[in-house]
Order: sequence, then structure tokens, then C-alpha cells
Amino acid sequence: MLIHLFYPNQKKDISLLCQKIRQLCITRDYPACITLITSALAKYPDAPEPHNLLGILYEKTGNHPMAMRHFQVASALDPTYQPAAFNMERFGAFDLRGACAFDPSDCIHHTTMEL
Repeated sequence: MLIHLFYPNQKKDISLLCQKIRQLCITRDYPACITLITSALAKYPDAPEPHNLLGILYEKTGNHPMAMRHFQVASALDPTYQPAAFNMERFGAFDLRGACAFDPSDCIHHTTMEL
């Protein structure tokens, strides 16, 4: 059973979505991910996060070209959104050693390592 994530506050909704998708990816419940992400895309069409999450999902299911397209869309919607840039760099270089960025907190370790 899916938990309804959306509340009136968009920032909170998106944060909860990122957390839920992270959990579902761990258990490889990709159909549930698709359901939640497509709902978020409909509710927040201008938000970069659902596109970034869809990119992660496509990458995990082996569709690299679609993953890169969604990371690019997320970046175009908000050029300052770090997870999309992080994921484009990681998957564009086929460097699969680290984790993907579900939300900005996943970029902190990567950024501090480069300094």
C-alpha cells in the first residue's frame, strides 16, 4: 500500500517524496516509484526533483539515455539544483562507484571531498 505523501507545503512534499523514493529503490519497488514520481510530476511540473528521481529510476532500470534526459530537464528547470548536476556527472562518466543523489544532502559528501 502506498502512503499519500502530498501536503499543502511543496518543499515538505518534495522532501518526503525524495525520502520515499530512496526507500523504494533500496527494495527495488520500481512500480511504486513510478506511481509516486508521476503524481509528483503532475502536481509540481516546474520542480526539478521529480525529474531527477525519474532519472535515477531510469538509470537503475538500465535506460541510460532516458536517465540523462531527465537529469538534463531537472537541471534546466533549476540550474542550481545540485543533485541533477551530480547525477549527470556521475552517470555521464559511467562512474558507478558512489551513490546517486536523491536530494541535496547526498551532494554534501561529494562537494567536501573535492575541496
